[in-house]
Amino acid sequence: MNPALHAEDLTLGYDRTVVLDHLDLAIESGTVTTLIGANGCGKSTLLKAFGRLLAPTAGTVRLDGTPLSALSTREIARRLAVLPQRPLTPAATSVRDLVMRGRHPHQSLLRPWTPGDADKVAAAMSATGVADIAHRDVNELSGGQLQRAWIALVLAQETSTILLDEPTTFLDLAHQLDVLRLVRTINAERGSTIVMVLHDLSLAARFSDRLVVLHDGGVLADGGPWDVLTPGVLRVAFGLDADVIPDPRTGTPLVVPLEPSPPAAPAEARADELQTVA
Repeated sequence: MNPALHAEDLTLGYDRTVVLDHLDLAIESGTVTTLIGANGCGKSTLLKAFGRLLAPTAGTVRLDGTPLSALSTREIARRLAVLPQRPLTPAATSVRDLVMRGRHPHQSLLRPWTPGDADKVAAAMSATGVADIAHRDVNELSGGQLQRAWIALVLAQETSTILLDEPTTFLDLAHQLDVLRLVRTINAERGSTIVMVLHDLSLAARFSDRLVVLHDGGVLADGGPWDVLTPGVLRVAFGLDADVIPDPRTGTPLVVPLEPSPPAAPAEARADELQTVA
């Protein structure tokens, strides 16, 4: 069985700056994979290449075994949905109208809007908890509501693969958990393949099957959360000294950053302190 997505000998960059060099990475179908790493390591860059939003300098990205370059934009949109980090929110658009845009790849002059499309939009809004605000303008929503509306659009698009670039950005912790629980539900109930970028390492471990750490132009670590989130990997990838302990509620890795040790006082100063105390 072909991977849902496969980067083969992929080189990506901007102008003359190489961000990822000769990368090989396969994303298995039906899994939740999260890309992590320090700022500038190439997480969003790789996600853009997976969604054909960025052309590679070299190498190939395959979707279900077929090179993205061989697929039409409409065909990709029927099979793969992308939620960018900061989607452009349209003006004077209701939540329902926004979610309806998810059905556009499935429509044509020969196949206009149908009652079936309306049912899928209603189901997507219900699943994401925005049905009761369907009439509201998207620019009046809170951050959490707006993110749910965008995810409803992705659900209405009905693709087998979903790319989410920092879906919890600008959300408080409660709404971050809501969104990530929703992502897990989509994966479990629809069998969707999900690739996302997250910054919170403990949440990434809690809601992912697999973590991929990008560093220095390639993959530093790849595997299950306990295999990847080790003190050694955290030190190299993030310059972070941390303990990794089991989350008391979920048993998944919990990253606890350590405070740097204060510098030791010179021997003469310590001797003076002892004399003062005496």
